[in-house]
Amino acid sequence: MNVDDHITTMRKPPRRMRRRLARFRRSRDGTAAIEFALLAFPFFLLIFATIEAFVAFAGEQLLENAVDTMARQIRTGQFKNVTEEEFRTKFCAEISLMITCADEEDPDDQKLYLDVREFATFSAIPNYIPKASNSQFADLDPSSFDYKPGGPKSINIVRAYYRWEVMTDLVRPFITNIRKDGEMPRDYLMVATAAFRNENYP
Repeated sequence: MNVDDHITTMRKPPRRMRRRLARFRRSRDGTAAIEFALLAFPFFLLIFATIEAFVAFAGEQLLENAVDTMARQIRTGQFKNVTEEEFRTKFCAEISLMITCADEEDPDDQKLYLDVREFATFSAIPNYIPKASNSQFADLDPSSFDYKPGGPKSINIVRAYYRWEVMTDLVRPFITNIRKDGEMPRDYLMVATAAFRNENYP
């Protein structure tokens, strides 16, 4: 064997090693585990976001039903002597199945905002969400909210705003341009409104 053949032989890996490398290239053991590790997080995020979207939709329907129920009782004169605190307590009881009116960790951090007022005409009722400033992204401004339902045959509105906390549905917070404290959105603002004329109750 000359020197060149010896060098060539040294460059070639042993036959046993070549067989192992060939088996390694053909082997598919562990591929599923690796693919699962790569796709598990976005997959489960999508699943939980879909579930949360349905739950949020149910929460919106619950809020609208509560507004309709409370508005009907105002319209028929059942809340003639009900105070603002009592009205809020009754409203919270209507939505308690899925919604809490305040943050459990911080009771002063209200999630539910109610606006019950009388207007002279239907055209005088505002049809926009009040913002804290004129910037593109601003927080909800409840300073104009009040509890002053009118008497018989008066025109009234019942509006409810609720901050729905979002966990996995990453798109929903960007649907609304109401952002608490001017920060990145962490919740979704639900809105329910009822405008009506009271009955001529005694």
